[in-house]
Amino acid sequence: MQRGSDRLSVHRDDEMKHELQGLLRSGHPTRAEEWHDPEPAADDDPEVWGGPVGGLGSPATLERTRLELARHLGRHAFPAKAGELARALRRSNAPGGLVDAVAGLRHGHRYENAQAVAEALAGGA
Repeated sequence: MQRGSDRLSVHRDDEMKHELQGLLRSGHPTRAEEWHDPEPAADDDPEVWGGPVGGLGSPATLERTRLELARHLGRHAFPAKAGELARALRRSNAPGGLVDAVAGLRHGHRYENAQAVAEALAGGA
């Protein structure tokens, strides 16, 4: 419903949308000055994500580990053994460091929730 407060008429608005449609769908930058565009990441840039098990030399904290587990595992994944959790993490495209850390946990032990897994990972059990 038009309220009559637009600067342009409905017809001019549609005309402008049509003019810009090709530019917006092209996938190219829409700015005239290059310095406004963000610079793409280089191949030799360090990874921003440090991972749940330390990353860049810092020890893993319980909170960081639990956060990473919660991002990739739902409540339906528990209770489960380490192998089952590692498979669930792979299916959810979790980072390799997290999958490897969970896969390296003690086999045969069932974990009831993400807190128990995080404690095992952060404590090195």
